Amino acid sequence: MRRQIFPFLFLIPSLFLLVIFVLFPVVNTVYISFLNQEGKFVGFDNYAKVFSDKSFWNPKNLIEGKPPPYGALIHNGIWIMIHLPLSVFFGLLLAVLLRDVKGGAIIKSAVFLGVVIPMIVGGVLLRFIYEDDAGIVNAFLRVIGLGHLARTWTAFPDTILLSLILGSVWIWTGFSMIVYSAGLEGIPTELFESAKIDGASRWRTFWRITVPMLKPATIVVVTMTLLWELKIFDIVWVIQQGGPLEGSMVMAVIMYLQAFVYRPTNFHVASAIATLLTVMTFGFAAYLVNRMVKS
Repeated sequence: MRRQIFPFLFLIPSLFLLVIFVLFPVVNTVYISFLNQEGKFVGFDNYAKVFSDKSFWNPKNLIEGKPPPYGALIHNGIWIMIHLPLSVFFGLLLAVLLRDVKGGAIIKSAVFLGVVIPMIVGGVLLRFIYEDDAGIVNAFLRVIGLGHLARTWTAFPDTILLSLILGSVWIWTGFSMIVYSAGLEGIPTELFESAKIDGASRWRTFWRITVPMLKPATIVVVTMTLLWELKIFDIVWVIQQGGPLEGSMVMAVIMYLQAFVYRPTNFHVASAIATLLTVMTFGFAAYLVNRMVKS
């Protein structure tokens, strides 16, 4: 009996740290979200305040076909809908194209730099990329004869959100590429050789062998990318702090503003936003991890 229990004793320090630094803060945040500034229980009042705040939820502009702001929750949703498929697509594309290319490792290292550098630095780089005078985007537009479209893309509420999303694709694609590259190394070469002998085209081989065999890698990429998109903060904050005119406001930024910037601060409303963010994050993660285990 002692031999069976003894190995589990080594888990106690880790479990203790998990409870202190993860479980307790989460439970405490949920608890605070049901209190007011005086510490009295108010039920779901803080959640009602969150959804009545146009900074968090403003679908009217979206329904009427107007440009942003649409509210932080919708902005996060737009981020996921655009950023996720593009990151998966470009990551897979680069992993496949660079697999057997001479010097492919060097190119992969260059692409992966976006993930390695701090996100604050990535945000500063994006700020320069979208500058009116010295930015690469506007320089390219001028070269192809579209100089009249040049502007500081992060200075306008109708363009900043899409600009940040597309810029973040460059930052995050390196992660997808590395995961897919590792997945490709795990596919037996015999499968490709058999397909070649059977006369299968490269396109058919890709769809019938490569894509199905990369399903576990895809679930990892989708899971990690979703979590990153839901908690996106650094890039948005360093460029415009959710502006201009809340055109780039996301959930993590409005949570930070409520807790530490707005006067008077409202830590209880911020806790409600944090709880919503936690539920969404764990919900997505649990679903995707369950899919990964089944696959």
